[in-house]
Amino acid sequence: MTRRFAGIVVGSETLAVFLGALVAWAIAKAQGNEAHTSYLVVGLVLAVLCIVSAGSLRRPWGVTLGWLIQLATIASAVIVPMMLIVGVMFAALWVTALHQGRKMDALTLSASSRAGEPPRE
Repeated sequence: MTRRFAGIVVGSETLAVFLGALVAWAIAKAQGNEAHTSYLVVGLVLAVLCIVSAGSLRRPWGVTLGWLIQLATIASAVIVPMMLIVGVMFAALWVTALHQGRKMDALTLSASSRAGEPPRE
């Protein structure tokens, strides 16, 4: 369950990060900022990393990548201040998914061992 919950959180975060990148690009372009294309590219890379992280949660580095994405999303508030709220909300969901998922995995493991079934993943 941990992988499923965390995958849902990071997968959903993809949309928020993508839309945040579009907002950063549009605001910078409207203000005549030369870095508008860079904002879009970095945001798209972060959105792709969200998808990669959702798919790689079976590997040990998948959760680490998820944490880095949470930090990068919060750090994007430097460009678009409202991304701070988005980043904090998704970080809270990430922590909850990891905590509750592990709790559910432990309960499933103990229930299956009491029933004499082989543990499921």
